Amino acid sequence: MSQATENISSRESRGASAPIIQAIDVSREYELAGETVHAVRSVDLEIRMGEFITLVGRSGSGKTTLLNMLAGLDHPTSGRVLFEGTDMAGFSEKQFIQLRRHRIGVVFQSFALLPLLSAYENVELPMRIAGLGAGERSKRTNEVLDIVGLARRAKHRPYELSGGEQQRISIARAVAMKPDVILADEPTGELDSVNAAEIFGLFKQMVTEENMSIVATTHDRTLLNMSNKIYTVHNGEIELTEVGGDIDPNAPFRRPDGEDS
Repeated sequence: MSQATENISSRESRGASAPIIQAIDVSREYELAGETVHAVRSVDLEIRMGEFITLVGRSGSGKTTLLNMLAGLDHPTSGRVLFEGTDMAGFSEKQFIQLRRHRIGVVFQSFALLPLLSAYENVELPMRIAGLGAGERSKRTNEVLDIVGLARRAKHRPYELSGGEQQRISIARAVAMKPDVILADEPTGELDSVNAAEIFGLFKQMVTEENMSIVATTHDRTLLNMSNKIYTVHNGEIELTEVGGDIDPNAPFRRPDGEDS
């Protein structure tokens, strides 16, 4: 097994041409009420450093299942998912923990915030678990809360926040560790159009400035012009629909100022 997931290497030390995550002929089936559901069918997908990839499709098309397999949260029935060339099927639990602490950030559709912790503590906790010092944790937490426009809500618990604010806290938590890849499931589903555009602008900024890779699912086609590649997902199959050509990498990210409804 490669040491790539045991020891966190810098982005500069890795080859720019090889995909960081690769799905090879991946399928996922499960049984429901005595019937076989083909959630994902023979998907091939490569994610390279510095790419912003969007998956679009109706609910039930297989987007979330595919995203979960790319994150190692679910395993394919057939085919392989590779991280830096190594089949994730052979990863130990320790390697998966390291992967999700340091290399892959996940934004869940359900937010997955801890209800008894404040917004600040929800963002800080993964960094505490990962062993970052108190000063660095405080700096990064305040920085990402400011980026998503919620510094003023840092002491509030999730139940005191709107759905859109909880969504932004979930995003702040995912980006705080500056992972190599962010996998975001409907990250703007609870946001109005203005704040949704701001969050996609944040993702684009991380791609251009930090050389991160972003894979996001969305229903909102108004946001797709920020993506480098757009894949349409239908009945578990994907098709490269468009390669972005009108993206302004120098467009500044503006923090959202208004409240969510």
